[in-house]
Amino acid sequence: MEREFILINVIGFDKPGVTSAVTEVLGKYDAYVQDIGQSNLHHQLNLSILIRVDDPSQSGDMIKEVLFCCSRLEMIVRFTPLSEEEYAAWVGRQEQERYVITLLAREITARHIARVAALVASRQLNIDNILRLSDRPNMETPVEKRHSCMEFSLRGNLPDREALQKELLEVSREEGIDISFQKDDMFRRNRRLICVDMDSTFIQTEVIDELAMRAGVGDEVKAITLSAMRGEIDFKESFTRRVALLKGLDASVQQDIIDNLPITEGADRLFGVLKKCGFKIAILSGGFTFVGKYLQQRFGVDYVYANELEVEDGKFTGRYLGDVVDAKRKAELLELIAQVEHIDLAQVIAVGDGANDLNMLGKAGLGIAFHAKPKVKESANQAISTVGLDGILYFLGFKDAFLK
Repeated sequence: MEREFILINVIGFDKPGVTSAVTEVLGKYDAYVQDIGQSNLHHQLNLSILIRVDDPSQSGDMIKEVLFCCSRLEMIVRFTPLSEEEYAAWVGRQEQERYVITLLAREITARHIARVAALVASRQLNIDNILRLSDRPNMETPVEKRHSCMEFSLRGNLPDREALQKELLEVSREEGIDISFQKDDMFRRNRRLICVDMDSTFIQTEVIDELAMRAGVGDEVKAITLSAMRGEIDFKESFTRRVALLKGLDASVQQDIIDNLPITEGADRLFGVLKKCGFKIAILSGGFTFVGKYLQQRFGVDYVYANELEVEDGKFTGRYLGDVVDAKRKAELLELIAQVEHIDLAQVIAVGDGANDLNMLGKAGLGIAFHAKPKVKESANQAISTVGLDGILYFLGFKDAFLK
């Protein structure tokens, strides 16, 4: 007699002992568990068990006993027999490629999920699992301080990944949400190095603009900064022009800038968690070392590469020392640090907001455009525009419940 495969679904109000009681019955009949899954949403239990029975002559008695067991527990149970061919086909599907889509926003609506799910279905990808990574929202918390994140585990063959990535970016732009699309491989939950831009990423200002305001040349420098970050002029040229405008400014203003430094939302949480998990942290910045060194001490940063302003007689000379940390240099430094730390580039995260970060984002296994300019966001594979830096933790698969 052929063996049987039976899918058992148990649904109802969750209470202690349901899984124990059902599997105890199945154990009496020597059922083999081929797969099992359980979820609990607002006290509603959904338990699914795929079993194999090598002696089908006992199946009838086993099913009756499971029915009686679930009746006592006030649970609904359904049995679905599978043929050998159906089981083999299911096993074959496990070999398909795996992906993860992460939806992130202050609040997620049904329309957001519907649009993403429609794109997934149009590519013949199957949603295996949906997991809430963020805490359940507290309605007393202001919307601007909430996090809402859902992770979709997908399976299927995807011949044109870039096309789907482009469509998800369009949904992200139209709906005002962040959508990460990643291959679910061994590197996704095993990152080891994060390289972060400083100005307008780690901190919520451009330090050269702060210096310029104190030098009385704020408008001139800001215009050059914006042009450079949009990719309209070469970073090194723009940097040289901006620094020259600082000539004669008293270098003591550096302390005032540090004392009033606006740290980006979520920085403490992100870097605190990553340090506990053994990450190496690097600041790769076209900004200045005096700010980078302060952040290094405050957050336990391992590497700081930025630009050094020349000072003579307590005043800025309008020149800088050494090579400029520009787009090319940032990418080189990322590779160098990974090499020194014996870390595969696939395990590196890069985060930045400007055109001079694109090379760095492209080198890393996970490159994230953070509250970036449109051109940068369109060129990067991943982007965060709705929440703070700690939103990166969700892209790595962290759950809020594990971070308390």
